[in-house]
Amino acid sequence: MQCQPSEVSAPYQNLISRLSSRLAPECIITQPEQRLAYGTDASFYRLIPQVVLRLKNVDEVIFTLRICYELDIHLTFRAAGTSLSGQAVSDSVLVTLTDDWRNYQISEQGYQIRLQPGVIGADANRYLAPYQRKIGPDPASINACKIGGIAANNSSGMCCGTAQNSYQTIADIHIIFADGNELNTADPESVQTFKQQNPALISGIQTLCEQTRQNHQLTDLIRHKYRLKNTTGYALNALIDYTDPIDVIKHLMIGSEGTLGFIAEITYHTVAEHPFKASALLVFPDIEQASQAVTTLKTTPVAAVEMMDGRSLRAIADKPGMPDFIATLDEHATALLIESHSQSEAQLTMQCDQVMQQLATYSILESVPFTTDQQTVTTLWGIRKGLFPAVGAVRETGTTVIIEDVAFPIEHLAGGVRDLQTLFNKHHYHEAIIFGHALEGNLHFVFTQGFDQPEEIARYSAFMDDVAQLVAVKYGGSLKAEHGTGRNMAPYVELEWGKSGYALMQQIKKLFDPTDRLNPGVIINADPQAHVQHLKPMPPANPLVDRCIECGFCEAVCPSRTLTLSPRQRIVLYRELQHRRTLEDSTDVQALEQAFEYQGIDTCAATGLCATRCPVGINTGDLVKQLRTEKYHRYDSIARWTANHFTTTTQLAKTGLKLNASATRLLGAKRMQHWNQRLRHHMQIPKWLPEIPTPNRDAIAKYRDSPAKNKVVYFPSCASRTMGTTPQGEDQRALTEVTRRLLNKAGFEIIIPDHLNEQCCGMPYDSKGMTAHAQHKAHQLEQALLDASEQGRYPVLMDTSPCVQRLKTELRSTISLYEPAEFVSRYLLELLTITPTEETIMLHITCSARKMGLEDVMLKLAQACAREVIVPEHIQCCGWAGDKGFTTPELNQAALQPLKSQIPPGCKRGFSHSLTCEIGLSHHSGIPYQSILYLVDEVSGG
Repeated sequence: MQCQPSEVSAPYQNLISRLSSRLAPECIITQPEQRLAYGTDASFYRLIPQVVLRLKNVDEVIFTLRICYELDIHLTFRAAGTSLSGQAVSDSVLVTLTDDWRNYQISEQGYQIRLQPGVIGADANRYLAPYQRKIGPDPASINACKIGGIAANNSSGMCCGTAQNSYQTIADIHIIFADGNELNTADPESVQTFKQQNPALISGIQTLCEQTRQNHQLTDLIRHKYRLKNTTGYALNALIDYTDPIDVIKHLMIGSEGTLGFIAEITYHTVAEHPFKASALLVFPDIEQASQAVTTLKTTPVAAVEMMDGRSLRAIADKPGMPDFIATLDEHATALLIESHSQSEAQLTMQCDQVMQQLATYSILESVPFTTDQQTVTTLWGIRKGLFPAVGAVRETGTTVIIEDVAFPIEHLAGGVRDLQTLFNKHHYHEAIIFGHALEGNLHFVFTQGFDQPEEIARYSAFMDDVAQLVAVKYGGSLKAEHGTGRNMAPYVELEWGKSGYALMQQIKKLFDPTDRLNPGVIINADPQAHVQHLKPMPPANPLVDRCIECGFCEAVCPSRTLTLSPRQRIVLYRELQHRRTLEDSTDVQALEQAFEYQGIDTCAATGLCATRCPVGINTGDLVKQLRTEKYHRYDSIARWTANHFTTTTQLAKTGLKLNASATRLLGAKRMQHWNQRLRHHMQIPKWLPEIPTPNRDAIAKYRDSPAKNKVVYFPSCASRTMGTTPQGEDQRALTEVTRRLLNKAGFEIIIPDHLNEQCCGMPYDSKGMTAHAQHKAHQLEQALLDASEQGRYPVLMDTSPCVQRLKTELRSTISLYEPAEFVSRYLLELLTITPTEETIMLHITCSARKMGLEDVMLKLAQACAREVIVPEHIQCCGWAGDKGFTTPELNQAALQPLKSQIPPGCKRGFSHSLTCEIGLSHHSGIPYQSILYLVDEVSGG
């Protein structure tokens, strides 16, 4: 069952040759290991594409479609690849989007937004936030999934229901069809041209509309089906909701999963984002009473009602922060998590009272009453969001987590849940849980499944047959409520829709894509066993990543995703590598090892941001550090010497900075860069940058302060003790000098730890997987800080945020550690007189600060010091990653690629809180970056 990529076959060689006439080489991916890495989405299917294309604009899409049309080659479009039903994989041509597809335009005072398919859903809502608006669809994956996938799958979520999904809120759409023709419904000229050039499609649509309306049995079925959430098959409701063929086409594209055309742009009517929200958790004795309560809630002012069965509640009972009563509930108990929204606080209170009055006759075992307290609300929704990870965390190695979604008519909700639970027992899915968007009768069920044995595949197939009969036949529900048909439900589309409905869908596909080139096998599939073909292997590889189901939630924050691999893709290749190592006759292990060393190990920043987005908390960086332990083992003696002679090590580094400064003055920047580039072609030496700092000449280790009431232990990082500031910086004082001045200005006595020059948090060793040395230095520093702070009596300021985050992971004692922005905000602002600078500044929030949850602290401090603060989009980590800005500079370049274009005219400087990050930021932005402490010192006078 293990899939391995073969060499690109002959028909595709011709395709590649044709495409190469216009597409850049880096946009055509043919390397076997990268094709394997791209051949996965969030589903449990895998197909290995022959070619992966990274297209930048509409012209490239049209060019590609026309060539594939001529050569009779099929292709599949992918946005984020968070699809759960196998609609984003291909064994032919897989078309992915570069970051060039992230443009948007807001109009009508926020009531409309035009979006390209590469915009992440959460970003669209962030753009609309100032208008108190949002897009209607609200899928659970909104922080990772992209607009192209949201529209193509008609994704919904907890609050949008059937009234605010893409089908209902679409205003206009720009489509590229299978033959390369275009239609932009917002452009009357485009509409007119399309009608003239495509008379067969227009007349075909009109015919289908007439036939459908004349088939009263079918129209009744369509109305019933779309009373529910339904993404099974094509949007047949478009044929009875609209008469204009252009309107029909527009709405048929929603939920078409890339099988009818490419969505190049979509304009949404936005919906209100209410500023006041309250949540409550109510527990009922059984599913029947909970379902009756849902029916009652349908008539009340609630925005969301999430149902969780007893097994769900037991799965998360032992998680931190859960209400105590969760652990006491039996498996019959059923909880409803309710949320109400309003434009005013008073109205919200009235709504919550109304809801509870309507439920007064019900037996409620336990509850958390309606609350607006953010911490409590976060905890309550943490229960719901923790259900999927709870199953994933306990699954056996080699299995995957499957999440399916169905919809029952709400009057049959209780019966549907009971029957599903019976099927779980019948097919021995004893860990399965049920939860979902109860207002719409939309339920998700989650279970674990292995596909490595024939009997396991047969068990799954039999289970899905029973589910299909239960949902589609017995209860007349929908087999896919919001996840899209995909490969998983394609064999059951006819069962749900009947022969006439399915025949109508086949006609739609034939009209739009006569030769079946677009995403074949998805939605329309004649193979009754399609749902158990091409199953994704999940071989054990390493306990650190074995729980990964390759959902791709991690990708949006990964700094290397556009250079080599994302965390998901690293895990895919590592699994394949480990599997090949178990095969006696495997001949290509060495080739994959060589590819993985650079793509998987060398170009990973190992910052762990991926863990903040992963549903089960996987830190792919931990795996990479473990692999680096093996790689850098031969340097262990050198690392031990530097750790034990750290004063000498930093002095040598400072000497190197002095020599660099002298050589730069003597030769000039252009010659330094020229000779560095020539040498790097022949040997592994660090990249030279004109932004390399001068040496720090501040004698901080010898500093002794005058006594004062307020005391702080100041630990300058080894980087700030060694490095001064970038030559381009306006303020040429070293960071240590600036920090001392600022603390003294606020009336603090500064305590410098003893043996300062021997101290380090261990970060330089940790990033290379030298765990023992990293821990040794961290614990050594911890003891020095304990002594300096009188066993934690005084706060400790560390001037570089990565060091704080690193040390906090190793602390064995109670020390109050602060990075610059947090310390200034908590202790200094009230003691300083701030006069904000009348300029626009750039602000980079480091990945370490993000992991510590300090984004808002950093932003608010910057906003207190400057008239306008810009945090550039799409940069979660700068990719400097210890010393990789010098040794693997392409990682830093890829991570910061979006930066320079976002710097507005007149903006002359940027700020952050990590000296090494600031080198790369300065280099790739064209403006100098310095610590935010420079800015605070400047605007606080004195």
